[in-house]
Amino acid sequence: MDPKELRRRFATLTTAHLADACIRARVPVRCAPASTLAVAPGGRLAGRVAPAQHVGSVDIFLEAFEKAAPGDVLVVDNGGRLDESCVGDLVVLEARTAGLEGVVIWGLHRDTADIRAIGLPVFSLGSIPTGPLRLGERPEGALESAVVGAWTVSRDDLVFGDDDGVIFLPSDGAEDLLTLAEGIRDTERRQAERIREGVSLREQVRFGAYLAQREQTPSLTFRDHLRAVGGAIEE
Repeated sequence: MDPKELRRRFATLTTAHLADACIRARVPVRCAPASTLAVAPGGRLAGRVAPAQHVGSVDIFLEAFEKAAPGDVLVVDNGGRLDESCVGDLVVLEARTAGLEGVVIWGLHRDTADIRAIGLPVFSLGSIPTGPLRLGERPEGALESAVVGAWTVSRDDLVFGDDDGVIFLPSDGAEDLLTLAEGIRDTERRQAERIREGVSLREQVRFGAYLAQREQTPSLTFRDHLRAVGGAIEE
């Protein structure tokens, strides 16, 4: 998907909408760890993954920028380490110069004030003053994939970030997932408006009917009921 179109589609969505779309489509929900947050509150990003496995030297990022396309997002695998930072202001500034959409780090950053001033969205596990504390051997495929929490991602994936965190979607099928997410968003907006008008959510989703049906069919789940009545609370 064209990077501009991807950003346009995500502009009116949230990562929560995308997660719900994955659940509905029975696609694995691949979220970064919950502590992966925007360095500047309100930060948002959407783009193709440009992976880089960090082993102590900044050259891996510079090489990643050589391979990246405008609109990509640098996804840094530093093993979730909390004893060193691996990205600072110069890397973020270079990412912006290279036309990248943002940076996601499974690890820590530093130079927080400068990164906020640069304005490029950066998501990480937090900050610490020290830079890399070791220099390891570069692994095979260091620019082909990156691990973020429980997930391995590659250039075949898209990454999205907002105030709720970071989620990865497969590029193949992303169009359908975005369309599902837009439908969920629209349903939730209608439900919210009706609540403001005085129609409770329980009324809208026929919760009394669900309780009665569950008495007859204990295996009935609320999620199945919502799908039947067109609700969008859990997904």
